[in-house]
Amino acid sequence: MTVELRKRIITSIILFLATIFCVLIHKFVFILLLFVILFICFYEWSNINNKYFKHKQRNSWKYFFIQFVGLVYLFIFLGTSIALRGNNFDSIIFFIIILCICFFSDIGGYVFGKVIGGKKLTKISPNKTISGSLGSFIFSILPVFLFNLQNYVAMSFDVLPKNILLCLIISLICQLGDLLISYFKRLNKVKNTGAILPGHGGLLDRIDGLIFAIPTAYILKITQIF
Repeated sequence: MTVELRKRIITSIILFLATIFCVLIHKFVFILLLFVILFICFYEWSNINNKYFKHKQRNSWKYFFIQFVGLVYLFIFLGTSIALRGNNFDSIIFFIIILCICFFSDIGGYVFGKVIGGKKLTKISPNKTISGSLGSFIFSILPVFLFNLQNYVAMSFDVLPKNILLCLIISLICQLGDLLISYFKRLNKVKNTGAILPGHGGLLDRIDGLIFAIPTAYILKITQIF
């Protein structure tokens, strides 16, 4: 295991456990965490745009539009996260399941991409490979089996086709979100959105898939598709 991979996995586990703690401990703590995330992510998003748009272009409508869109979407992420987490036990567990899917999808993509490598997935992100994408899909299904193996929490997330499909959809959205942020990083010719997290770069680098997966999961839930 490379040093970079070790750092990435350790950072992912710490962030994951800290997020789970905030989700479970109290809704106010969870909301506070979301506002901290929103602030940091918008700061990193602004830095990308500040570098991409030249000084003479920063007063253009394009610059303000892309800043506005980023801020609005982050508030959509915040609102859907609060709504998806809800107040009852079932909604909290469902939210944690979505977090687990995103977590395993990210780890699977990185592990398969580094270990197997192979053909590049797209020019948008040169580090993304087809094997990494497949690894994301494969690992995203693991929560279905892990939640079924545990006997500590009474919950319904059986090994059913619809639950496996949910995992694959969330993984797909995570990967698309990752590619979208990678596109903007490529425009700016930077590797990471920041340097706050060892092995990841910026916070936006770490949760680029999650900020798209949560609103998607919320839509799937309120439409009763899952």
